[in-house]
Amino acid sequence: MLSQFLTVFGFFSLVLVLMYWINQAVHLFDQIIADGQSAWVFLELTALSLPALIQLVLPLAAFAASVYVTNRMASESELVVVQATGYSTFRMARPVLVFGAIVTGLLLILSHVLVPVSQGRLIERQAEISRNLTARLLTEGQFMSPSAGVTLFVRDVTPEGELRDIFLSDSRREDRHIGYTASRAFLVRAEAGPQLVMIDGLAQTLDKDSQRLFTTRFDDFAYDISALVPEVGNRRRSVQEVSTFELLNPSPALQDETRRDAAYLLHAGHERFAQPLTALVGAFLGFATLLVGGFSRFGLWQQILGAIALVVVMKSIESAAMGAARASVSAWPLTYAGLIFGLVAGLTLLFVSTRPYLLRRRPTLPAGTGA
Repeated sequence: MLSQFLTVFGFFSLVLVLMYWINQAVHLFDQIIADGQSAWVFLELTALSLPALIQLVLPLAAFAASVYVTNRMASESELVVVQATGYSTFRMARPVLVFGAIVTGLLLILSHVLVPVSQGRLIERQAEISRNLTARLLTEGQFMSPSAGVTLFVRDVTPEGELRDIFLSDSRREDRHIGYTASRAFLVRAEAGPQLVMIDGLAQTLDKDSQRLFTTRFDDFAYDISALVPEVGNRRRSVQEVSTFELLNPSPALQDETRRDAAYLLHAGHERFAQPLTALVGAFLGFATLLVGGFSRFGLWQQILGAIALVVVMKSIESAAMGAARASVSAWPLTYAGLIFGLVAGLTLLFVSTRPYLLRRRPTLPAGTGA
């Protein structure tokens, strides 16, 4: 039974990961190619985003595998045969719990190790790409806006990195608008920051108050583009890349770095434990729900819909409790409210499945009939 759960779980996980990955990869591919990056950068960013994607998919795949295998065994009368040999429903639930524990173990590794590391590296690579002048500015034949109020056009870029026929529009100041044209230009890194050195060009300055236009010809002119490119230096970490130990012990320095209060960070730390446990509770809840109602050759569609509804309620409770858990440091136990509901519901359904007479309607006695 455990092997069936693992086999179906592997299939569902693969299908769901591919579905989510394709949807995400299409958007990422368009963005990367539009920025002038190579296919290798696309593959690297995709690989770094996979741990977070797998973490999202595995609980859903565990629930689907539990429901699918249990429904198949019920439709083929395997559960009836097992129960006829003297197995109790609680004993039958052992493979499900072992299966859920295996998936939970995988999710714990993802939540506490792989996802924080991959997210940190992903953010670093995205920052490096955004600082890449070649990708941001050296895209020929296109009007680009690397910053609000700045528009750049380059007709051609030579293999040596020389820019031909440059147009640069700078309207960041409210009182004036400046347009630069040049026959050639080079990107130069200086101590003050990256500079765009334009050669043999014209600067046209429009004074918006007087509506007067001033023109200035130049042999060479250095335009500071450091404001258009993110600065290289120490950056603030996001909550996703902070270690679990730091989240559970939020210091004032960490709160200042992430710009989040202690309650938010504490909830994020406990969520890394609660989210993996969703796979265990979800698989157990799906199995317990399908045991209620007995054998039916037409399948257990009512029980399947009931299991889905219970999982939706569990996630709704989790979402509702999230706001309260993030509002107060002492409210972090609410992070596990949805899991507690799912566990209690599963145990209740498992108890009811051992006593099917609780669900049967008692026949109505005719009027006047004695007890």
